Amino acid sequence: MPKDCTLIRKPEHAPPTRARQVVHRRTALKVPLLVSAAASLSPVPLASGGSARWSADRAHRWYRGQDWLVGANFITSNAVNQLEMFQPGTFDPSLIHKELRMARLIGFNTVRVFLHDQLWIQDQRGFQRRLAHFVDIAAHHGIKPLFVLFDSCWDPHPRLGRQRAPRPGVHNSGWVQSPGADNLDDRRYRRVLRDYVVGVVTQFRDDDRVLGWDVWNEPDNPARVYRDVERTDKMELVAALLPQVFRWARSADPTQPLTSGVWQGSWGDPKSRSTICDIQLTASDVVTFHSYGKPDEFEARIAELSPLGRPMLCTEYMARTLGNRVEEVLPIAKRHNVGAYTWGLVAGKTQTFLPWDSWERPSTGPAKEWFHDLIKPGGRPYRDLEIRTIRQLTGRPRRR
Repeated sequence: MPKDCTLIRKPEHAPPTRARQVVHRRTALKVPLLVSAAASLSPVPLASGGSARWSADRAHRWYRGQDWLVGANFITSNAVNQLEMFQPGTFDPSLIHKELRMARLIGFNTVRVFLHDQLWIQDQRGFQRRLAHFVDIAAHHGIKPLFVLFDSCWDPHPRLGRQRAPRPGVHNSGWVQSPGADNLDDRRYRRVLRDYVVGVVTQFRDDDRVLGWDVWNEPDNPARVYRDVERTDKMELVAALLPQVFRWARSADPTQPLTSGVWQGSWGDPKSRSTICDIQLTASDVVTFHSYGKPDEFEARIAELSPLGRPMLCTEYMARTLGNRVEEVLPIAKRHNVGAYTWGLVAGKTQTFLPWDSWERPSTGPAKEWFHDLIKPGGRPYRDLEIRTIRQLTGRPRRR
């Protein structure tokens, strides 16, 4: 996503039919969701230690213990969103094996993976088993997941069950927020959120196959494409909830770092930061950020964050039509010892090879140039140069 909220290229309006559809289902889903939430309130004990943010020294010791971290934001190509990837009827271990093998052959050693609180409600034990299976598969391929617990982007009204098909020609048309807008200020649901965070982090808190915890993706993203059905008080509610999420995750005393990536506005001067941005940067053990700008902008963002004195990872980059490309950006990241995750691995149901503005003007034919994603559905690279660049920079041997 672009670095400045005023420059967001995501469209301002969702199609009227879509807005009516979302509003209609809000009331239909509210009652059963709360019933499910109440049923999930089995106590999850809080661990006794780990309440303090890591020191910079501890963060650097952790970072020195990793290889240079290079990967992708990963969702299986048969899933339209994070719910479809992990729900029992659509979780696909064989495809995960196949696509993470592709990632490792490219040279990746990590992937960023989005979870969802409603998966915890739906089937707590089953969800945890599927997460454990995912971690086993990733470890088999030498890949460490960075798990994302919450997300403020796209549809504010998620629903469990069968997910809608992607809208033809539209970028990421099925992605959903977590927690949904209906639950941001629901005091009864707050316990569910806490149990979800503590339960998932506790499950892997001593597992060195898991890289870390991205507690909230772009918490201050306004999701403008859903303006007609988005909450007007979203920023205030998220600003109040985000510190609690950090505390919940830290109460599990994980051996992995916590973070939340900044993506817009000014980051260097504390006086110029937004409230949410300041929470992110002052609570994170390691600093993460998103940059879809041109190479000089990408490097400037690194310089802006360097005085914080902590390890850095760019957890989202690559937007080809905006001038942010693997062969130009990744060498900068390596030169500064900054980890880097492209958006997208295998092109699939998220359709993120299409541009953000396809929400306003759906694509009617093949994209002249892909926006995100590295690999075609059949397994061939979109561009050989990108794969050669990754292999060269990571030292991955050429495939025989």
